[in-house]
Amino acid sequence: MSTIPSPSVPFKGNDRLLLGIIMGVIAFWLFAQTTLNIAPDMSRDLGMESNTMNIAVAITSLFSGIFIVVAGGLADHMGRLKITRIGFYLNIVGSLLVAMTPRGELATTVLLLGRALQGLAAACIMPASLALVKTYWDGAERQRAVSMWSIGSWGGSGLCSLFGGLMSQNFGWRSIFWVGIAVSVLGLWMMRGTPESKTETKGDYKFDLPGVLTFMVTMVALEVLVTQGNKLGWTSPIGLTLIAVTLIFGFLFLRIESRSLNAFFDFGLFKNSTYTGATISNFLLNGVAGTLMVSLQLVQLGGNLTAQQAGLLTIGYAIAIIAFIRVGEKLLGRFGARKPMIWGCLITGVAILLLSPANLMLSDYKVLAIVGYTLFGVGLAFYATPSTDAALSNLPAAQAGSGAGIYKMASSLGAAFGVAISAAIFTALRANDSSVRWLEGVITFVGRQDNLAVREAAIIALGFNALMVVMAIVVIMLTVPKGKKEA
Repeated sequence: MSTIPSPSVPFKGNDRLLLGIIMGVIAFWLFAQTTLNIAPDMSRDLGMESNTMNIAVAITSLFSGIFIVVAGGLADHMGRLKITRIGFYLNIVGSLLVAMTPRGELATTVLLLGRALQGLAAACIMPASLALVKTYWDGAERQRAVSMWSIGSWGGSGLCSLFGGLMSQNFGWRSIFWVGIAVSVLGLWMMRGTPESKTETKGDYKFDLPGVLTFMVTMVALEVLVTQGNKLGWTSPIGLTLIAVTLIFGFLFLRIESRSLNAFFDFGLFKNSTYTGATISNFLLNGVAGTLMVSLQLVQLGGNLTAQQAGLLTIGYAIAIIAFIRVGEKLLGRFGARKPMIWGCLITGVAILLLSPANLMLSDYKVLAIVGYTLFGVGLAFYATPSTDAALSNLPAAQAGSGAGIYKMASSLGAAFGVAISAAIFTALRANDSSVRWLEGVITFVGRQDNLAVREAAIIALGFNALMVVMAIVVIMLTVPKGKKEA
Protein backbone atom coordinates (compact mmCIF):
# COMPACT_ATOMS: atom_id res chain seq x y z
CA MET A 1 0.00 0.00 0.00
CA SER A 2 1.50 3.34 -1.02
CA THR A 3 2.14 6.21 1.35
CA ILE A 4 0.86 9.58 0.19
CA PRO A 5 1.80 12.77 2.05
CA SER A 6 -1.26 14.41 3.57
CA PRO A 7 -0.95 17.87 2.01
CA SER A 8 -1.09 16.62 -1.61
CA VAL A 9 -3.17 13.47 -1.31
CA PRO A 10 -5.77 13.27 -4.11
CA PHE A 11 -7.94 10.76 -2.27
CA LYS A 12 -11.29 12.10 -1.06
CA GLY A 13 -13.13 10.54 1.85
CA ASN A 14 -16.30 8.59 1.05
CA ASP A 15 -19.21 7.24 3.05
CA ARG A 16 -17.84 3.71 3.15
CA LEU A 17 -14.60 4.86 4.79
CA LEU A 18 -16.54 7.14 7.14
CA LEU A 19 -18.84 4.31 8.22
CA GLY A 20 -15.83 2.06 8.81
CA ILE A 21 -14.26 4.75 10.99
CA ILE A 22 -17.52 5.10 12.93
CA MET A 23 -17.51 1.34 13.59
CA GLY A 24 -14.22 1.82 15.40
CA VAL A 25 -15.47 4.82 17.36
CA ILE A 26 -18.58 3.05 18.64
CA ALA A 27 -16.45 0.08 19.73
CA PHE A 28 -15.57 2.29 22.70
CA TRP A 29 -18.48 4.69 23.15
CA LEU A 30 -21.35 2.25 22.50
CA PHE A 31 -19.93 -1.13 23.55
CA ALA A 32 -17.15 -0.55 26.10
CA GLN A 33 -19.13 2.19 27.86
CA THR A 34 -22.15 -0.08 28.52
CA THR A 35 -20.43 -0.88 31.82
CA LEU A 36 -21.79 2.44 33.13
CA ASN A 37 -25.18 0.69 33.32
CA ILE A 38 -24.47 -3.04 33.47
CA ALA A 39 -21.79 -2.84 36.20
CA PRO A 40 -24.19 -4.17 38.89
CA ASP A 41 -25.08 -7.16 36.68
CA MET A 42 -21.41 -7.88 35.96
CA SER A 43 -20.49 -7.51 39.62
CA ARG A 44 -23.15 -9.98 40.75
CA ASP A 45 -22.33 -12.49 38.01
CA LEU A 46 -18.56 -12.40 38.61
CA GLY A 47 -18.75 -12.04 42.39
CA MET A 48 -16.77 -8.78 42.44
CA GLU A 49 -16.82 -6.04 45.07
CA SER A 50 -18.23 -2.66 43.98
CA ASN A 51 -14.84 -0.93 44.42
CA THR A 52 -13.16 -3.42 42.07
CA MET A 53 -15.96 -3.07 39.54
CA ASN A 54 -15.61 0.73 39.71
CA ILE A 55 -11.98 0.30 38.63
CA ALA A 56 -13.05 -1.97 35.77
CA VAL A 57 -15.57 0.65 34.61
CA ALA A 58 -13.07 3.52 34.67
CA ILE A 59 -9.89 1.76 33.53
CA THR A 60 -10.87 1.74 29.85
CA SER A 61 -11.21 5.51 29.70
CA LEU A 62 -8.07 5.86 31.81
CA PHE A 63 -5.90 3.76 29.47
CA SER A 64 -7.41 5.52 26.49
CA GLY A 65 -6.54 8.87 28.00
CA ILE A 66 -3.00 7.83 28.96
CA PHE A 67 -2.03 6.54 25.52
CA ILE A 68 -4.23 8.52 23.15
CA VAL A 69 -1.70 11.33 22.60
CA VAL A 70 1.09 8.80 22.10
CA ALA A 71 -1.04 6.97 19.54
CA GLY A 72 -1.89 10.25 17.82
CA GLY A 73 1.81 11.10 17.46
CA LEU A 74 2.59 7.60 16.20
CA ALA A 75 -0.25 7.95 13.69
CA ASP A 76 1.30 11.13 12.28
CA HIS A 77 4.68 9.44 11.80
CA MET A 78 3.85 5.76 11.17
CA GLY A 79 0.54 6.13 9.35
CA ARG A 80 -2.94 7.07 10.50
CA LEU A 81 -4.59 4.14 8.75
CA LYS A 82 -2.09 1.69 10.27
CA ILE A 83 -2.68 2.90 13.83
CA THR A 84 -6.45 2.83 13.29
CA ARG A 85 -6.23 -0.80 12.20
CA ILE A 86 -4.05 -1.68 15.21
CA GLY A 87 -6.82 -0.18 17.35
CA PHE A 88 -9.38 -2.48 15.75
CA TYR A 89 -7.20 -5.53 16.46
CA LEU A 90 -6.68 -4.49 20.09
CA ASN A 91 -10.40 -4.03 20.57
CA ILE A 92 -11.13 -7.50 19.21
CA VAL A 93 -8.68 -9.08 21.68
CA GLY A 94 -9.86 -6.92 24.60
CA SER A 95 -13.54 -7.59 23.93
CA LEU A 96 -12.79 -11.30 23.67
CA LEU A 97 -11.18 -11.28 27.13
CA VAL A 98 -14.10 -9.39 28.67
CA ALA A 99 -16.67 -11.67 27.04
CA MET A 100 -14.82 -14.77 28.30
CA THR A 101 -14.04 -13.49 31.83
CA PRO A 102 -14.31 -16.52 34.13
CA ARG A 103 -15.96 -16.49 37.54
CA GLY A 104 -13.65 -16.97 40.48
CA GLU A 105 -10.07 -16.04 41.25
CA LEU A 106 -9.08 -15.08 37.69
CA ALA A 107 -12.09 -12.83 37.12
CA THR A 108 -10.45 -9.59 38.25
CA THR A 109 -7.22 -10.16 36.31
CA VAL A 110 -8.91 -11.16 33.04
CA LEU A 111 -11.57 -8.43 33.21
CA LEU A 112 -9.10 -5.63 33.99
CA LEU A 113 -6.74 -6.80 31.23
CA GLY A 114 -9.56 -6.91 28.69
CA ARG A 115 -10.84 -3.49 29.73
CA ALA A 116 -7.30 -2.04 29.55
CA LEU A 117 -6.89 -3.38 26.00
CA GLN A 118 -10.22 -1.81 25.06
CA GLY A 119 -8.81 1.47 26.33
CA LEU A 120 -5.64 1.06 24.26
CA ALA A 121 -7.83 0.33 21.24
CA ALA A 122 -9.75 3.55 21.76
CA ALA A 123 -6.44 5.41 22.18
CA CYS A 124 -5.38 4.24 18.72
CA ILE A 125 -8.69 4.63 16.90
CA MET A 126 -9.91 8.03 18.06
CA PRO A 127 -6.99 10.36 17.21
CA ALA A 128 -5.93 8.44 14.09
CA SER A 129 -9.45 8.31 12.68
CA LEU A 130 -10.07 11.97 13.51
CA ALA A 131 -6.81 12.85 11.71
CA LEU A 132 -8.07 10.86 8.70
CA VAL A 133 -11.24 12.98 8.77
CA LYS A 134 -9.14 16.17 8.80
CA THR A 135 -6.95 14.82 5.96
CA TYR A 136 -9.54 13.36 3.58
CA TRP A 137 -12.45 15.80 3.97
CA ASP A 138 -12.54 19.60 3.57
CA GLY A 139 -14.91 22.50 4.17
CA ALA A 140 -18.61 21.66 4.53
CA GLU A 141 -17.85 18.00 3.80
CA ARG A 142 -15.48 17.94 6.77
CA GLN A 143 -18.12 19.46 9.02
CA ARG A 144 -20.53 16.74 7.91
CA ALA A 145 -17.87 14.06 8.48
CA VAL A 146 -17.13 15.49 11.94
CA SER A 147 -20.86 15.41 12.71
CA MET A 148 -21.09 11.78 11.67
CA TRP A 149 -17.95 10.98 13.67
CA SER A 150 -19.54 12.77 16.63
CA ILE A 151 -22.68 10.66 16.23
CA GLY A 152 -20.43 7.64 16.66
CA SER A 153 -18.84 9.01 19.85
CA TRP A 154 -21.52 11.15 21.50
CA GLY A 155 -24.37 9.15 19.97
CA GLY A 156 -22.73 5.92 21.05
CA SER A 157 -22.47 7.22 24.59
CA GLY A 158 -26.14 8.18 24.39
CA LEU A 159 -27.19 4.68 23.37
CA CYS A 160 -24.79 2.72 25.59
CA SER A 161 -27.00 2.59 28.71
CA LEU A 162 -30.12 1.61 26.78
CA PHE A 163 -28.25 -0.84 24.56
CA GLY A 164 -26.37 -2.35 27.49
CA GLY A 165 -29.51 -2.79 29.57
CA LEU A 166 -31.46 -4.44 26.76
CA MET A 167 -28.63 -6.78 25.80
CA SER A 168 -27.79 -7.71 29.40
CA GLN A 169 -31.40 -8.43 30.32
CA ASN A 170 -32.24 -10.48 27.23
CA PHE A 171 -28.97 -12.10 26.14
CA GLY A 172 -26.60 -11.66 29.08
CA TRP A 173 -23.96 -8.97 29.51
CA ARG A 174 -21.31 -11.04 27.71
CA SER A 175 -23.26 -10.82 24.44
CA ILE A 176 -22.46 -7.09 24.24
CA PHE A 177 -18.79 -7.76 23.73
CA TRP A 178 -19.32 -10.60 21.24
CA VAL A 179 -21.33 -8.19 19.10
CA GLY A 180 -18.57 -5.59 19.58
CA ILE A 181 -16.07 -8.01 18.04
CA ALA A 182 -18.30 -8.47 14.99
CA VAL A 183 -18.62 -4.70 14.57
CA SER A 184 -14.83 -4.29 14.68
CA VAL A 185 -14.39 -6.91 11.96
CA LEU A 186 -16.98 -5.08 9.85
CA GLY A 187 -15.17 -1.76 10.36
CA LEU A 188 -11.85 -3.26 9.21
CA TRP A 189 -13.51 -4.58 6.07
CA MET A 190 -15.12 -1.22 5.24
CA MET A 191 -11.79 0.61 5.44
CA ARG A 192 -10.15 -1.58 2.80
CA GLY A 193 -8.59 0.28 -0.15
CA THR A 194 -7.95 3.53 1.74
CA PRO A 195 -4.50 5.01 0.99
CA GLU A 196 -2.17 5.62 3.90
CA SER A 197 -1.73 9.12 5.34
CA LYS A 198 1.22 10.30 7.40
CA THR A 199 3.45 13.31 7.91
CA GLU A 200 6.72 13.75 6.06
CA THR A 201 9.46 14.20 8.67
CA LYS A 202 13.20 14.83 8.52
CA GLY A 203 15.28 12.21 10.31
CA ASP A 204 14.10 9.27 12.37
CA TYR A 205 11.12 9.55 14.69
CA LYS A 206 12.19 9.04 18.33
CA PHE A 207 9.66 7.63 20.76
CA ASP A 208 9.32 9.77 23.91
CA LEU A 209 9.61 6.93 26.45
CA PRO A 210 10.46 9.08 29.54
CA GLY A 211 7.48 11.34 28.91
CA VAL A 212 5.09 8.43 28.36
CA LEU A 213 6.27 6.55 31.47
CA THR A 214 6.05 9.55 33.81
CA PHE A 215 2.61 10.44 32.43
CA MET A 216 1.39 6.84 32.84
CA VAL A 217 2.62 6.56 36.44
CA THR A 218 1.02 9.91 37.29
CA MET A 219 -2.37 8.99 35.84
CA VAL A 220 -2.48 5.45 37.27
CA ALA A 221 -1.51 6.67 40.75
CA LEU A 222 -4.13 9.41 40.59
CA GLU A 223 -6.82 6.99 39.36
CA VAL A 224 -6.08 4.48 42.16
CA LEU A 225 -6.11 7.33 44.68
CA VAL A 226 -9.49 8.58 43.44
CA THR A 227 -11.18 5.17 43.24
CA GLN A 228 -9.63 3.53 46.31
CA GLY A 229 -8.76 6.50 48.53
CA ASN A 230 -11.79 6.09 50.80
CA LYS A 231 -11.14 2.36 51.24
CA LEU A 232 -7.37 2.68 51.74
CA GLY A 233 -7.58 5.81 53.87
CA TRP A 234 -6.64 9.25 52.54
CA THR A 235 -4.02 9.76 55.25
CA SER A 236 -2.89 6.14 55.47
CA PRO A 237 0.70 5.28 54.42
CA ILE A 238 -0.59 3.93 51.06
CA GLY A 239 -2.82 6.98 50.50
CA LEU A 240 0.00 9.42 51.26
CA THR A 241 2.36 7.42 49.03
CA LEU A 242 -0.10 7.65 46.13
CA ILE A 243 -0.40 11.41 46.63
CA ALA A 244 3.40 11.74 46.66
CA VAL A 245 3.81 9.58 43.54
CA THR A 246 1.17 11.65 41.70
CA LEU A 247 2.84 14.95 42.59
CA ILE A 248 6.44 13.83 41.97
CA PHE A 249 5.84 12.08 38.67
CA GLY A 250 3.46 14.84 37.55
CA PHE A 251 6.25 17.36 38.12
CA LEU A 252 8.75 15.14 36.28
CA PHE A 253 6.34 14.80 33.36
CA LEU A 254 5.95 18.58 33.03
CA ARG A 255 9.70 19.08 33.29
CA ILE A 256 10.56 16.38 30.72
CA GLU A 257 7.94 17.44 28.20
CA SER A 258 8.82 21.13 28.41
CA ARG A 259 12.47 20.36 27.54
CA SER A 260 12.26 17.39 25.16
CA LEU A 261 12.65 17.89 21.42
CA ASN A 262 10.55 14.75 20.83
CA ALA A 263 7.85 15.38 23.44
CA PHE A 264 4.70 13.34 22.79
CA PHE A 265 2.63 16.03 24.50
CA ASP A 266 3.10 19.34 22.67
CA PHE A 267 2.24 22.13 25.12
CA GLY A 268 2.81 24.58 22.27
CA LEU A 269 -0.61 23.71 20.86
CA PHE A 270 -2.20 25.44 23.84
CA LYS A 271 -0.87 28.80 22.67
CA ASN A 272 -4.03 28.87 20.56
CA SER A 273 -6.82 29.94 22.92
CA THR A 274 -9.63 28.37 20.87
CA TYR A 275 -7.92 24.96 20.85
CA THR A 276 -7.26 25.35 24.58
CA GLY A 277 -10.89 26.19 25.34
CA ALA A 278 -12.22 23.36 23.21
CA THR A 279 -9.89 20.83 24.84
CA ILE A 280 -10.35 21.84 28.49
CA SER A 281 -14.12 22.20 28.20
CA ASN A 282 -14.17 18.85 26.41
CA PHE A 283 -12.44 17.31 29.45
CA LEU A 284 -14.96 18.84 31.84
CA LEU A 285 -18.08 18.05 29.82
CA ASN A 286 -17.01 14.44 29.28
CA GLY A 287 -16.52 14.27 33.03
CA VAL A 288 -20.28 14.47 33.48
CA ALA A 289 -20.44 10.87 32.26
CA GLY A 290 -20.49 10.24 36.00
CA THR A 291 -24.07 11.54 35.89
CA LEU A 292 -25.12 8.43 34.00
CA MET A 293 -23.44 6.01 36.39
CA VAL A 294 -24.82 7.67 39.52
CA SER A 295 -28.37 8.20 38.29
CA LEU A 296 -28.63 4.71 36.81
CA GLN A 297 -27.28 3.06 39.95
CA LEU A 298 -29.59 5.25 42.04
CA VAL A 299 -32.72 3.76 40.44
CA GLN A 300 -31.25 0.24 40.51
CA LEU A 301 -29.89 0.21 44.07
CA GLY A 302 -32.42 2.62 45.56
CA GLY A 303 -35.47 1.83 43.44
CA ASN A 304 -34.90 -1.87 42.64
CA LEU A 305 -35.11 -1.34 38.86
CA THR A 306 -33.32 -3.76 36.56
CA ALA A 307 -30.53 -2.63 34.21
CA GLN A 308 -33.01 -2.84 31.33
CA GLN A 309 -35.64 -0.74 33.13
CA ALA A 310 -33.00 1.83 34.09
CA GLY A 311 -31.62 1.89 30.56
CA LEU A 312 -35.06 2.54 29.08
CA LEU A 313 -35.19 5.83 31.00
CA THR A 314 -32.30 7.04 28.82
CA ILE A 315 -34.06 6.50 25.48
CA GLY A 316 -34.63 10.26 25.15
CA TYR A 317 -30.89 10.82 25.60
CA ALA A 318 -30.10 8.42 22.78
CA ILE A 319 -32.68 9.92 20.41
CA ALA A 320 -31.83 13.54 21.24
CA ILE A 321 -28.07 13.31 20.87
CA ILE A 322 -28.35 11.62 17.47
CA ALA A 323 -31.13 13.93 16.25
CA PHE A 324 -29.50 17.17 17.38
CA ILE A 325 -25.84 16.63 16.49
CA ARG A 326 -26.50 17.91 12.97
CA VAL A 327 -28.25 20.89 14.59
CA GLY A 328 -24.99 21.60 16.39
CA GLU A 329 -23.29 21.56 12.98
CA LYS A 330 -25.77 24.13 11.64
CA LEU A 331 -25.35 26.32 14.72
CA LEU A 332 -21.59 26.18 14.20
CA GLY A 333 -21.97 27.43 10.63
CA ARG A 334 -24.25 30.27 11.69
CA PHE A 335 -22.86 31.44 15.04
CA GLY A 336 -19.34 30.01 15.25
CA ALA A 337 -18.21 27.68 18.00
CA ARG A 338 -18.57 29.78 21.18
CA LYS A 339 -22.36 30.20 21.43
CA PRO A 340 -23.45 26.60 20.71
CA MET A 341 -20.73 25.31 23.06
CA ILE A 342 -22.10 27.50 25.87
CA TRP A 343 -25.72 26.66 25.03
CA GLY A 344 -24.85 22.98 25.09
CA CYS A 345 -23.26 23.29 28.53
CA LEU A 346 -26.24 25.22 29.92
CA ILE A 347 -28.72 22.61 28.68
CA THR A 348 -26.55 19.82 30.09
CA GLY A 349 -26.47 21.60 33.45
CA VAL A 350 -30.27 21.85 33.52
CA ALA A 351 -30.44 18.14 32.73
CA ILE A 352 -28.23 17.26 35.72
CA LEU A 353 -30.41 19.38 37.99
CA LEU A 354 -33.48 17.46 36.80
CA LEU A 355 -31.73 14.17 37.62
CA SER A 356 -30.77 15.34 41.11
CA PRO A 357 -34.06 15.26 43.16
CA ALA A 358 -33.50 11.81 44.66
CA ASN A 359 -35.82 12.82 47.50
CA LEU A 360 -38.90 12.23 45.33
CA MET A 361 -41.01 9.12 44.92
CA LEU A 362 -39.60 6.77 42.29
CA SER A 363 -42.60 7.34 39.96
CA ASP A 364 -42.04 11.12 40.03
CA TYR A 365 -38.27 10.77 39.68
CA LYS A 366 -38.67 8.58 36.60
CA VAL A 367 -40.64 11.36 34.86
CA LEU A 368 -37.95 13.93 35.66
CA ALA A 369 -35.28 11.45 34.60
CA ILE A 370 -36.85 10.93 31.17
CA VAL A 371 -36.92 14.70 30.59
CA GLY A 372 -33.47 15.14 32.12
CA TYR A 373 -31.82 12.45 29.99
CA THR A 374 -33.40 13.95 26.87
CA LEU A 375 -32.02 17.39 27.66
CA PHE A 376 -28.69 15.76 28.49
CA GLY A 377 -28.58 14.48 24.92
CA VAL A 378 -29.62 17.83 23.44
CA GLY A 379 -26.94 19.69 25.40
CA LEU A 380 -24.12 17.35 24.46
CA ALA A 381 -25.27 17.35 20.82
CA PHE A 382 -25.17 21.16 20.67
CA TYR A 383 -21.64 21.08 22.09
CA ALA A 384 -20.10 18.15 20.17
CA THR A 385 -19.52 19.32 16.59
CA PRO A 386 -18.66 22.98 17.38
CA SER A 387 -16.09 21.89 19.96
CA THR A 388 -14.51 19.21 17.75
CA ASP A 389 -14.38 21.49 14.71
CA ALA A 390 -12.92 24.33 16.79
CA ALA A 391 -10.12 22.02 17.92
CA LEU A 392 -9.40 20.54 14.47
CA SER A 393 -9.52 23.86 12.64
CA ASN A 394 -6.80 25.27 14.87
CA LEU A 395 -4.31 22.42 14.41
CA PRO A 396 -1.25 22.62 12.13
CA ALA A 397 -1.53 19.98 9.38
CA ALA A 398 1.66 18.22 10.50
CA GLN A 399 0.26 17.79 14.02
CA ALA A 400 -3.24 16.63 13.12
CA GLY A 401 -2.78 13.26 14.81
CA SER A 402 -1.07 14.39 18.00
CA GLY A 403 -3.33 17.44 18.34
CA ALA A 404 -6.45 15.36 17.81
CA GLY A 405 -4.96 12.91 20.31
CA ILE A 406 -4.69 15.58 22.99
CA TYR A 407 -8.26 16.68 22.29
CA LYS A 408 -9.57 13.12 22.53
CA MET A 409 -7.35 12.49 25.55
CA ALA A 410 -9.42 15.18 27.20
CA SER A 411 -12.55 13.16 26.36
CA SER A 412 -11.19 9.91 27.74
CA LEU A 413 -9.52 11.27 30.86
CA GLY A 414 -12.53 13.47 31.52
CA ALA A 415 -14.81 10.43 31.36
CA ALA A 416 -12.38 8.32 33.39
CA PHE A 417 -11.95 10.78 36.22
CA GLY A 418 -15.55 12.01 36.09
CA VAL A 419 -16.85 8.47 36.47
CA ALA A 420 -14.18 7.56 39.04
CA ILE A 421 -14.79 10.59 41.25
CA SER A 422 -18.58 10.35 40.96
CA ALA A 423 -18.45 6.62 41.75
CA ALA A 424 -16.08 7.22 44.67
CA ILE A 425 -18.37 9.88 46.16
CA PHE A 426 -21.48 7.78 45.60
CA THR A 427 -19.98 4.52 46.91
CA ALA A 428 -18.38 6.12 49.98
CA LEU A 429 -21.45 8.12 51.04
CA ARG A 430 -23.98 5.33 50.54
CA ALA A 431 -21.78 3.07 52.68
CA ASN A 432 -21.59 5.71 55.41
CA ASP A 433 -23.88 8.72 55.00
CA SER A 434 -23.23 10.23 58.43
CA SER A 435 -21.55 13.27 56.87
CA VAL A 436 -24.54 14.15 54.68
CA ARG A 437 -27.46 13.42 56.98
CA TRP A 438 -27.89 17.19 57.29
CA LEU A 439 -29.71 16.87 53.95
CA GLU A 440 -32.63 15.30 55.82
CA GLY A 441 -33.10 18.59 57.68
CA VAL A 442 -33.03 20.61 54.45
CA ILE A 443 -34.84 18.30 52.03
CA THR A 444 -37.92 16.17 52.68
CA PHE A 445 -37.34 12.60 51.50
CA VAL A 446 -40.72 11.09 50.66
CA GLY A 447 -41.51 7.40 50.28
CA ARG A 448 -39.17 4.67 51.51
CA GLN A 449 -36.76 5.61 54.27
CA ASP A 450 -34.56 2.49 54.17
CA ASN A 451 -32.68 3.76 51.11
CA LEU A 452 -31.82 7.27 52.33
CA ALA A 453 -28.09 6.62 52.19
CA VAL A 454 -28.26 5.81 48.47
CA ARG A 455 -30.47 8.83 47.74
CA GLU A 456 -28.36 11.28 49.74
CA ALA A 457 -25.16 9.99 48.17
CA ALA A 458 -26.63 10.44 44.69
CA ILE A 459 -27.58 14.08 45.34
CA ILE A 460 -24.02 14.97 46.41
CA ALA A 461 -22.39 13.02 43.56
CA LEU A 462 -24.67 14.66 40.97
CA GLY A 463 -23.85 18.05 42.49
CA PHE A 464 -20.20 17.41 41.66
CA ASN A 465 -21.18 16.84 38.01
CA ALA A 466 -23.16 20.11 37.95
CA LEU A 467 -20.04 21.91 39.21
CA MET A 468 -18.01 20.58 36.26
CA VAL A 469 -20.57 22.04 33.83
CA VAL A 470 -20.20 25.46 35.47
CA MET A 471 -16.42 25.22 35.14
CA ALA A 472 -16.75 24.28 31.45
CA ILE A 473 -18.87 27.38 30.76
CA VAL A 474 -16.30 29.63 32.47
CA VAL A 475 -13.47 28.10 30.40
CA ILE A 476 -15.34 28.63 27.13
CA MET A 477 -16.18 32.23 27.97
CA LEU A 478 -12.53 32.98 28.79
CA THR A 479 -10.89 31.25 25.80
CA VAL A 480 -13.18 30.83 22.78
CA PRO A 481 -13.59 34.07 20.79
CA LYS A 482 -16.97 35.50 19.89
CA GLY A 483 -18.38 35.38 16.39
CA LYS A 484 -17.97 32.96 13.49
CA LYS A 485 -14.69 31.16 13.04
CA GLU A 486 -12.45 32.10 10.12
CA ALA A 487 -12.66 29.82 7.09
